[in-house]
Amino acid sequence: MIRNNGTPAVIAVMVLWAACYPLITIGLPYAPHLTFAAMRAALAGGALLTVAALIRAPLPRGAKTWGWLCVAGFGATTLGYLGMFHAAEFVAPGFATVIANLQPLMAAVMAYAVLKERLGPRAHIGLAIGFAGVVIVAAPALLSNEGASMTKGIAYVLLAATGVSIGNVAIKRIASALDPSSAMGWQLIIGAVPLAFLASLVEDPLAITWSTQFTASLVGLSLFGTALAFWLWQRVLTQMDLSRANAFSFLVPFMGILLGALFFGEVITLQTVVGAIISVLGIRLVFAPSR
Repeated sequence: MIRNNGTPAVIAVMVLWAACYPLITIGLPYAPHLTFAAMRAALAGGALLTVAALIRAPLPRGAKTWGWLCVAGFGATTLGYLGMFHAAEFVAPGFATVIANLQPLMAAVMAYAVLKERLGPRAHIGLAIGFAGVVIVAAPALLSNEGASMTKGIAYVLLAATGVSIGNVAIKRIASALDPSSAMGWQLIIGAVPLAFLASLVEDPLAITWSTQFTASLVGLSLFGTALAFWLWQRVLTQMDLSRANAFSFLVPFMGILLGALFFGEVITLQTVVGAIISVLGIRLVFAPSR
């Protein structure tokens, strides 16, 4: 059963995550993609580890714990940011936010396999309804003249969603055992290493224009959309099952589309609203607590 005292925190996480795609879109013209992603993860991880040091949080111990931290870092940070930052080049922020919310459906399957969170017959209907909502939202763009570009963007978003799903399962496994500032700080640093390595191979990491827009984007993404969001997310997962906490992710499309409309001139169509609502109803059917 969901505890009421965890609800404000998980909603705050969703607001922070909804702001990430717009912030990435603002900063991308000023820095190479992978370099930007690695800087975001490293700055966020460094900020959290600084907090951990100040409060004298104990270091993670044991090979199993470090193994889950590596899985979380590679999934949520390396794959998540690799897909997210490249997707922003091909798809609009609000649209990307909607497609990224296949993640709760993927995580539900992984949670069943790894965390033994069971899904009943009603859940299978909910999964189908949730997927139908995503298809409704994505169909017009896929059938447009920009279909090839959109397909590539959607592929990157799905890569990010898969990585985040893997990372969320790993974070849930260690959520109750480690201080959030230490655990999330280390997984971000671990995930930043492959991103930095890839950036050094395929990009010029020094090709950064330190404009006001880029600095604001980097700081906002790192400290709020990443460090604070991950810190809150681990705290949420000590109070809720991953599946139920992830159900709140379907608030993100509404927030993301609204931000896209406010700052990027995206049009909120009836079809988009209907598709998002259908997805929300589907995921609620999957994870609504039994009465």
